[in-house]
Amino acid sequence: MNGPHDLGGQMGFGPVAPEVNEPLFHAEWEKRALGITLAAGGMGHWNIDESRHARECLHPADYYSSSYYEIWIKALEVLLERHGFVSDDELRMARFLTKGATPKRVLLAESVPSVLAKGGPCDREMKSEPRFQAGDRVRTRNLNPKTHTRLPRYARGKTGIIEAVRDGFVFPDTNAHGQGENPQYVYTVVFQASEIWGVAADPLLTISIDAWEDYIELA
Repeated sequence: MNGPHDLGGQMGFGPVAPEVNEPLFHAEWEKRALGITLAAGGMGHWNIDESRHARECLHPADYYSSSYYEIWIKALEVLLERHGFVSDDELRMARFLTKGATPKRVLLAESVPSVLAKGGPCDREMKSEPRFQAGDRVRTRNLNPKTHTRLPRYARGKTGIIEAVRDGFVFPDTNAHGQGENPQYVYTVVFQASEIWGVAADPLLTISIDAWEDYIELA
């Protein structure tokens, strides 16, 4: 989707200024925000793609004025209300009113290290053959969906060359909306910088993205 999160190539936001020796957390509450988000996700009622989409759907003014973990918490409120764990009144009043949904499972403190170590692999075994091969000249589709997508806005409708064929991975565009994992092959596609940024780009620079199969077509 064309949300506030998709900043690649947008103008007017100033230079990227990495923080020297940036700490893992800038405040104690950020640790709690991370813990709550992980524990809530561990209940098993949504996946990482739905979680990402909830963050993308924040109003731009809200998104741009919020810190990283503020965005996480605001999106978590959306997910908790959507899945029946809290009501709008409870969020507004910051107090318990009625019993909400029952979690499918509970992430216990003693299980956290093993769960985090295991992660959430999204690679899947594919039974079909890939539609494209390394060396193919392809064009990314000009997608502008209201739903979730991982195809960056700056790389839509652009022509490049497939550098490598990767494994099959869960397709986020459907997984975010309860429409199944629908795994697809992922391809590393390389573009000339001028194809992405125009004549002002460094002629020696190339840019690569990893694109799911439905994002590309032969050029």
